[in-house]
Amino acid sequence: MLPDPKQTRRSPQGGLGTLHLIPVGLGEAPIDQWLPVQAQSQAGHLKTYIVENAKVARAFLKLTPLVHPLQEVTLHELNTRTEDTSLAQWLAPLKTGQDIGLVSDAGCPAVADPGARAVALAHQWGATVKPWVGPSSILLGLMASGLDGQRFAFHGYAPVEPAERAKQLKAWEQLSAKLKQSQLFIETPYRNQAMFSSLTEHLKGNTRLCVARSVTTQDEWIRTLTIAQWKTQPAPVLDKHPTLFLFQAA
Repeated sequence: MLPDPKQTRRSPQGGLGTLHLIPVGLGEAPIDQWLPVQAQSQAGHLKTYIVENAKVARAFLKLTPLVHPLQEVTLHELNTRTEDTSLAQWLAPLKTGQDIGLVSDAGCPAVADPGARAVALAHQWGATVKPWVGPSSILLGLMASGLDGQRFAFHGYAPVEPAERAKQLKAWEQLSAKLKQSQLFIETPYRNQAMFSSLTEHLKGNTRLCVARSVTTQDEWIRTLTIAQWKTQPAPVLDKHPTLFLFQAA
């Protein structure tokens, strides 16, 4: 029998509440495929959330066993423009022993996500921070890539402008060769095809490139080939699909 999330609602640290970091799905897929039952239960018990996008958060919460009506769940939208004073007000219930949830648009909160600010403040106050198990495209893609999983760097996004993007990709490739390190990054889905073209155009032929598309969904597709091999076949269909790119220089 699973523990009741209500029994863990108060932290042993001075009566402070807990900030629960709950992963969200990476695409269309049954929730049982990517989020453990206990994490689903915990998500359904929380009445206050800090979210990246309210619409996406509501869609996620509808998949969980909600204890409270969705309209009674408070959602605060956090982005790069959010003032520190607003974030402190949203997290203030932690000081009275209430628990708060943190979710991203997809994957793990606070990883390549503005939610890291909320986590930092919770630690500053001495509140408990509880990370829940769920999908991370970064780790899942790395696991499936066959590239070095002990030395790797995640860079977020590459530059958008083609010349700057090419320059950055070459710099990462040099770093990869020097440190024997896998390089990981993401792109806005509608620019995935342009990114793939840049990778095959500017990286060396013996550099291994992994494309991890729509991980954990029915459109999941993961393939690792050298740049020379990628050039001999049709480009993968990546448009509008969340995709992680990984490469390692020879």
